[in-house]
Amino acid sequence: MAEPLPLSYVTTQEICCLLHWLSGWAPAQRECFLHDLVDKAGPCKVLPLLEGLAGLSMEPGKPPSIFTCQMRLWDQWFQGWLESERNKFVRRLEEVEPGMASCFYQDLAKMAGQE
Repeated sequence: MAEPLPLSYVTTQEICCLLHWLSGWAPAQRECFLHDLVDKAGPCKVLPLLEGLAGLSMEPGKPPSIFTCQMRLWDQWFQGWLESERNKFVRRLEEVEPGMASCFYQDLAKMAGQE
């Protein structure tokens, strides 16, 4: 089996930044992120994408929260990552947040109808 290609410096920094944000998020924010991650990784990706776009609307005159900005960046980064980079993120999530990674795999299995 061939060794995976090393990640680019930019992607490595994005993953580190995202994991840092994750450590500071409240439980509800972590749950929102987990749901988004499962939606992005799951077999049915079109509907969650449309739901995600609907959730990005802002109230007129009200600036977005830091969390909202972080989620927008996360979405942009994830869309630009190669499959190997996405897999590397999940492996890093397993190392740093094993409980969240476990929930991710369980939710992904449910979504795929394997449970």
